[in-house]
Formats: sequence, structure tokens, C-alpha cells
Amino acid sequence: MNAARAATRTRSGRLVLKLVLPVGLVALWWWTSRDSTSYLNPPLSDVVASLGDDWFGRVGSDLIPSLRRFALGYLLAATIGVAGGTMLGLAPRLRRACQPVTEFVRSVPPPLLFPFALVVFGIGDESKVALIVLGSVWPVLLNTADGVRGVDPEVVDVARSFGLSRPMQVTHVILPAASPKIVAGLRIALSVALLLMVVSEMRAGTNGLGYQIRAAQRSFDTAETYAGVIVIGVVGLLANLAFLTVEGRLMRWHRGVRDLPEASGSALG
Repeated sequence: MNAARAATRTRSGRLVLKLVLPVGLVALWWWTSRDSTSYLNPPLSDVVASLGDDWFGRVGSDLIPSLRRFALGYLLAATIGVAGGTMLGLAPRLRRACQPVTEFVRSVPPPLLFPFALVVFGIGDESKVALIVLGSVWPVLLNTADGVRGVDPEVVDVARSFGLSRPMQVTHVILPAASPKIVAGLRIALSVALLLMVVSEMRAGTNGLGYQIRAAQRSFDTAETYAGVIVIGVVGLLANLAFLTVEGRLMRWHRGVRDLPEASGSALG
């Protein structure tokens, strides 16, 4: 019972610690802007009112289409990045042959690739999804290739000695061993995908979060603009929390292996 209470107190303390800074910043914003008459710095109460009046009614018309583009682009980038990175990590000659092209393309800022996506895929959702893929695939691909290259050759030799075929070595040994770097690349790509979703909708959108924020800017509705930024921030926060939840379950084995030496050392000590 005491252990359960201690665990509950620990979780409550961590939650309070995480909320201190956000609540403090919101309170500071509310207090410093409460008497503002400038349209560049509207009171936070106006921003909150805009959230209720303008943005909550656009869930179906703007939020859902944005989330669909974001999810599709990110999943495609993750799939292409893991598959391509695995191939590059396993084949040194292929990696050296592709290196000039990959280094060139990944060095180009992704928003500059949007005209290319428009020419190839048109002005519809396809070009926006393509831009998300083109920009967010690189963290996944490069981290996967680096992780696959870094797998201990002795581990692969042991798997081969047990008679595992090459596909089984990749799926059961190499990819799990490289998973920490793959997960790191996937998390970086998550924020890149969200950024490119907004950029693509601002530049050539007829709906979506980015389009509405751009429309609010053009009409000098600063409160609605801030409200849209808050909505995007909440979307990014929820996406990151979902990612961390999945990562925590998938990488539980890795944390156990990583903590094993410390546990053994403390026991011996």
C-alpha cells in the first residue's frame, strides 16, 4: 500500500512539474495583454474567443484534411525511409553510389521543392503530401542507414550460424538492433512533417490549418492567427505524445537491456 501511494505521489509530482511552466506562461500572457488595444498584441481573452468562435467550427473543413495530409505524408516518409535506409546500410556499394544524390537533395530546403511537387503532382492534396514526404524522409533514411551500419557484425554472424536466412536476419536481428536510431529519426521527421504540412497549405491550399492562418494574416485578424498557431501547437503536442506512447511500448526491451549493467553493478556493489 505504501509503495502504491509513493508511486501515485511520484506521478502526481511529475505531472505538476510538467504543468508549472505552461500554466505560468499562459498566466503571464493573460496578465500582460489584458489591457492591450494593439491589433498586433490582442488580449489572450480575444484569442480564446477566436478559438471557440472560429476554429472549433472548422474541425471537419480544415483540421481533418490537414491531419489526413500530415498522417499520410508521415507514414509514407517513414516507410520509404526505413526501407531505403535498410538497403543503404546493408549495401556499401549502393550507399556510395547514392551518396552524391542523397546529399544534394537533402541539402535543399524542403519548401523550395514545392514548385517541383506542384508541377509533378498538381495543385491537389498529392503535391502537399509529396512535399511532406520529400522533406521528412531524410531523417528516417539517414538514421536507419547509420543504425544498420552500426550493428555489431558478431551479432549478425551468430544469427547466420543459427541458420537464419537473410530476410530473417534483417527483420529479427538487424532492424531491432538499429531501432534506437530509427526511432530517433522518426521523431525528428514528425516535427518536420507537421511544419511542411503548414507550409504547403499556406502556399497552395484551399483549406487546412495553414490556409486559414494565412487568410487570417491577410485580413489582419491577429487573434485568429494566434489561435491557429495554438491549434497547430496542440496538434504537434498530441502527435508527439502519441509517438512517445508507442515508442515506450516498442522500445521497452531496449530500456531494459540498457539498464541491465547498472542493475548488475549495483547488485555486485
